[in-house]
Order: sequence, then structure tokens, then C-alpha cells
Amino acid sequence: MMNFMGYRRPDGTVGIRNHVFVLPTVNCANQVARGIAANVRGTVWVEHQHGCSQLGADAEQTARAFIGHGIHPNVYGVVVVGLGCEVIRAQDIAAEIKKQCPYKPVHTIIIQDEGGSNKSIQAGAVAAQNMMIEASMLKREPIAAAELILGTECGGSDACSGLSGNPALGAVSDMLIDAGGTAILAETAELIGAEHIIAERAVNEAVKQKCYATIAAFEESAKQMGVDMRGSNPTPGNIEGGLSSIEEKSLGCVYKGGTRPLQDVIGWAEKVTTKGLVFMDTPGNDIEQLTGMVAGGCHICVFTTGRGTPTGSPIAPTIKVATNTALFQKMNDNMDINAGTVITGDETVRQVGERIFAEMLAVASGKITKAEVLGHNDFSIMRIGPSM
Repeated sequence: MMNFMGYRRPDGTVGIRNHVFVLPTVNCANQVARGIAANVRGTVWVEHQHGCSQLGADAEQTARAFIGHGIHPNVYGVVVVGLGCEVIRAQDIAAEIKKQCPYKPVHTIIIQDEGGSNKSIQAGAVAAQNMMIEASMLKREPIAAAELILGTECGGSDACSGLSGNPALGAVSDMLIDAGGTAILAETAELIGAEHIIAERAVNEAVKQKCYATIAAFEESAKQMGVDMRGSNPTPGNIEGGLSSIEEKSLGCVYKGGTRPLQDVIGWAEKVTTKGLVFMDTPGNDIEQLTGMVAGGCHICVFTTGRGTPTGSPIAPTIKVATNTALFQKMNDNMDINAGTVITGDETVRQVGERIFAEMLAVASGKITKAEVLGHNDFSIMRIGPSM
């Protein structure tokens, strides 16, 4: 029950997928990255809007997201694609990935050096094809659940989220932590009004104060834009789903973190280095949150939703949990688990949590999620500053 079949990397880390990842480091290279992936069956890729016209901490954060995905143990090898004149240089990203993971094949394509898009696609496809052949030779082996890092997420929430899906996901967090693993609680915007609940579980005063400060700073950043979070959130869809205020939304959101002590507070896309429950400072935006958790090392995400969302990461499988049965039936091509049985009284929160936990281990062992079947490769970088 507490093992899965994964890939043990040469540095001791563990992957649950064996992707060859095509990574554009600037939006000018998106189409070439897509072309490479289209020519080599089985590769994954992303598209984004960034990589140039960024300065200081903003550029550093974008680079951290790129590197975090490149070094991720779910990735066997990386084809890094750049234009040649951007701020965040493909050569630098590739070098840092190779520095942190010397065993990992990393190939760099610079469009200006290759002589245009067609030649770049051709060269990148050759490199990706060779990596795919090598990756296909690796075998899964039994690995303890203690090695897993779980990302928890809720989006398109409704009145059932805090009653069924989120508490069930909290039970999964507790079960994984008790087995020696790690769970990430994120969505800072959706902890406003419930910060005392998570902060009071901190392992020491320093973590407690960092938790309070992180959530307060997020709310203050909204006020500096002339926006009061306690009036502009929940979203219209959340309100239609039955949520009345950010406090009510947050009280449901915090359930995803279970009941175990809070061990650490980290920034967006920062590497998870602590076992147990970790709070990552992310926006409530679904894709920015997912991208940050995966860049930080999350192997797998469990995503609860009451209104419905098809989101999925390019490299970390995302399990969708419907918080009500009507949604599970309506969007069945996207939903993996129905937690609406809690609302109907057919199952307890614990029973649904046990089903999700079993599904998590099955997916970690290679079972494909519906988001993966549909090819969702959602990727969005949190910005700090304006484009220059």
C-alpha cells in the first residue's frame, strides 16, 4: 500500500514519469519548441509569454521556473530552445540544469545560430529522438511513498469544495506525511482569513511568523493596486457555486493541508527541501500555482474542483477530483475521482481520501490521468515586475 513503481535517478532522486522535455526559454522560441515536439512522438513541451524584457528578481524567478522543470526527476532529458538575443539565455539555463543534474542529457538549440526555424526544428528533433530512445530503456522499480512530493490544489471551487474534495485531499496529505512524504499547500490568496489555522500549526515561532507575514504581504500587494481581496474574491464562478466571501473560500481551501504540523514556508518555484507539510507562496491562479509547485519538485498534483477545470502540468500528472457528482458526470472526460459521494452520504471523507491515495500511488506507478490523455501542458510564470 505504501510503495509505487518509479524511476530511481543516478543522484538518488525519484521520478514517476520519464519525459523528454522541450523547453523554450523565451516566447520567441515557442513555435520552434512546438515543432520539435510535434516531430518526435512522446515528447512534452510548454509555451509561455516570458524570457525577455525582464529585469532583476523578475528575470531570476522566471529562470528558476525553467531550471526547476529541467532538473525535475520526472524529466529524463531536456531540449532547451532559445532565440539567441534574449535576457534569459538558453545556454545559461541548459548549463545550470546540467550542473545540478550531470547525468541528465541536455541539448541546446539557438534559432539564430541554427539558421532559422526549420533548421532548428530539425536539429532539435534529432536530439529529442535520441533522448526518447534512451529513455525507453529505463525500467521502473519499487519505491516507498515517502519519496513522493504531493502538490495540492483547488480551482473553480464551489460550496461543496470545503465539505468533500478538500477535506478528502487533506486526509491524503496526512496519510502521505505519516508515511514519510511531503505535501505542498499553496494558493496564498486563498488562505486570507484562515491564516491563523495554518500558522498555529507551525513547528516553531520562525515558521509561524513567516506564514503570517507571507499571507499579509500578499493581501497588501493587492491593496497597493487599489484592490481589496476581501471584496473582489471569490470569483463570479465561485459565487455562482455558493461561496460568499474570501474567508469562506479560505476556510475550505485550508482543508487541503490536512492536520499535520507546518514545517516550512517557501517562495514561488523554490525547491522543496523539507519533509512533511510545506506552504508555498503562490497566487490563487490555477496554472501559476501548478507551475510553481512543479518547479519546486512536486511529483504529482491532486486538484479538486467544484465548477470544473481541465488543467494539467506538462511533466507532473494531475489528478482531478470533482467535489460534487453532477460535475463528475458532466465533465467526466476531465475528472478522475468523484468526491461528491461525501455530499450524498455514500462515503465518508476518510473513505474518499483513501480512494484518492490509492489513485495517487497508481498514477505514480504509471497510470495515465485524464489531463495527460487530453494532452494538457499548462504552464504559466508568476510575474513580479512589468515588461521593459
